[in-house]
Amino acid sequence: MGTLRFQALKETLNRKPLKIEEPARRSEIFSTNVFNETVMRQFLTKEAYQNVTEAMRTGKKIDRNVADHISTGMKEWAISKGVTHYTHWFQPLTGTTAEKHDSFFEPLGEGLAIEKFGGGQLVQQEPDASSFPSGGIRNTFEARGYTAWDPTSPAFIWGTTLCIPTIFVSYTGEALDNKTPLLRALQAVDHAATDVAKYFDKNVKKVNATLGWEQEYFLIDSALVASRPDITLTGRTLLGHSPAKGQQLDDHYFGSIPSRAIAFMMDLEIECMKLGIPVKTRHNEVAPNQFELAPIFEEANLAVDHNSLIMDVMKKVGERHNLAVLMHEKPFAGINGSGKHNNWSLATDTGTNLLSPGSTPMKNLQFLTFFVNTIKAVYDHEELLRAAIASASNDHRLGANEAPPAILSVFIGSQLTKVLDELEKVTDGKLSPQEKTELKLNVVGKIPEILLDNTDRNRTSPFAFTGNKFEFRAVGSLANCANAMTVLNSIVAKQLKEFKVEVDKLIKSKKMKKDDAIFNVLREYIKKSKKIRFEGDGYGEAWEKEAKKRGLSNNRTTPQALKAQVSKETIKLFKDLEVMNETEIEARHEIELEEYAMRIQIEGRVLGDIARNHIIPTAIRYQNILIKNVRGLKDIYADDFARHAKEQLEIIESISAHIAKINSNVNAMIEARKVANKIEDAEKKAFAYCDDVKPYFDEIRYHCDKLELLVDDELWPLAKYRELLFTR
Repeated sequence: MGTLRFQALKETLNRKPLKIEEPARRSEIFSTNVFNETVMRQFLTKEAYQNVTEAMRTGKKIDRNVADHISTGMKEWAISKGVTHYTHWFQPLTGTTAEKHDSFFEPLGEGLAIEKFGGGQLVQQEPDASSFPSGGIRNTFEARGYTAWDPTSPAFIWGTTLCIPTIFVSYTGEALDNKTPLLRALQAVDHAATDVAKYFDKNVKKVNATLGWEQEYFLIDSALVASRPDITLTGRTLLGHSPAKGQQLDDHYFGSIPSRAIAFMMDLEIECMKLGIPVKTRHNEVAPNQFELAPIFEEANLAVDHNSLIMDVMKKVGERHNLAVLMHEKPFAGINGSGKHNNWSLATDTGTNLLSPGSTPMKNLQFLTFFVNTIKAVYDHEELLRAAIASASNDHRLGANEAPPAILSVFIGSQLTKVLDELEKVTDGKLSPQEKTELKLNVVGKIPEILLDNTDRNRTSPFAFTGNKFEFRAVGSLANCANAMTVLNSIVAKQLKEFKVEVDKLIKSKKMKKDDAIFNVLREYIKKSKKIRFEGDGYGEAWEKEAKKRGLSNNRTTPQALKAQVSKETIKLFKDLEVMNETEIEARHEIELEEYAMRIQIEGRVLGDIARNHIIPTAIRYQNILIKNVRGLKDIYADDFARHAKEQLEIIESISAHIAKINSNVNAMIEARKVANKIEDAEKKAFAYCDDVKPYFDEIRYHCDKLELLVDDELWPLAKYRELLFTR
């Protein structure tokens, strides 16, 4: 293994960046591999085109007869671009994407064949679903599941395959994917937000949730990764001593992008352009060999699809450049982890961003309405929002090296805090003309001016307002955005529905004017949700103590956080909005608990294997070299050898002590794992792995890392942090 490490280093150092041919204008290749409206006009009949576009805009079902015309046009377009296969592309509850490729080719007999793709094959398929997680919804011998076309997300070509975005449901109709609940949540927030938006503009007919994600990741040479079984099998380093230089000089952040990395980025961006993914930004992140890319915001459903797609594309493009793309939230200890900031807002079909102030007091009151309601929604459901971003990998990141803490809070900045403080003083009941004038001119009216200089200065906030959107920063880099977006849009939908009821009640029963009613309700929401707002540093015991006083949850681990998924309040929320039924909710809870236990189980097995089969033998080999040296000194100096061999003897003793600690802790970890494996209840098993197995990881790592500092560098089998992070 020592030889493999140095072979990997030599290979890495000899790499040259690939030459990438940039198109003259990226706009010319944008969406060339997407079955978008421009392509549909060319390949579909007028009736088929109208059916698809109406389905995209309103969710109306497509007639089965028309589906045949659509599938024919889609097939002809795909074949004209060299496509041979098609697949229903979906997002099962594994957190990744899934696809089963079928050929257009169909034999007719007598040596004849045609390319065939009918409406039935477009609209619905029946993949073998037995091996996908279902959380007890179905038995493994019941293989039937259905994928159904989602026309709101356009089909695209990847390689020689036509990919059709679909939902995935069980034979009995329950959602077995991440997309179905998301679509339902988006419909719920559309209806609720449209009703409220009509207070300010009667022409609003639809509200879309928008999402702009920021994807952080590490790029490590594939040869170096091959020398690390822990990265290969778990996505992160389970051991490794910190290098002398890390990120403390801040010299990587926004620095000159390394040549191999920039070649990878250029290649990736060209692929994204063809797939219609509007990537806009690229830069070095804080940690060495860490980078970020971000697109222009899109409608949430499409943005989620694009993020799931790009994570797959990144890995495939990385292979061309001999680079491994690490998306684990914390692949390296002691430096920044990776997040996936979800920038969320609401936009009307009339072109208004509901979280952006306007030029009139009425538009600013509209902004305040959606702004305050979102804060109130986060306050009421902070534990559920924390559960939405819970995972074994994200647990390592939350609360470490500038990442948000596990405590959910909202950052809005000092200027907007002053605005809410003023609104909190609004008179109960009807407002006097003087008070209304004061509010509209000096409080509400000045919001755009306030926001001009209200820049975001709090990197530790999990949920921050950043000018015209909320940024959900606690989402992990490895996560599917759908989970966080389903929860966020659902809680905002519920909150807006309640707001509408309360405002209408004041207008009807108290005979208040609309503005007075809105101000009255907002005042109460500001008071009730004040505890969730926090402007300070999210690190340390001081905030934890303060959060506890405020009654905010601090669910540090995934098993603890996931309890909120199946609370009575959560079940009622999702059932009332028709986002998920109780069976679907409990299934997801079971799946996430099982996944947590399995990930810790895998990490434990890998760590035990590396410690015993790589680290201990290497340490013994070096110890034997030292012993041989001591014997030689004894032969030369006889009884006086101990004076000359003092340092060697101390190292020999230190190595023995570390080996003993590693071995005893690995044995104890294995026994704890055996106990955990016998537990059948998913929640109890997850807690056993969290509380009884995982604590051994740090202890084993500590002694392995100490040996790394003692053992001859030429013998050490695994690529070291300095090589993984600083070899370009």
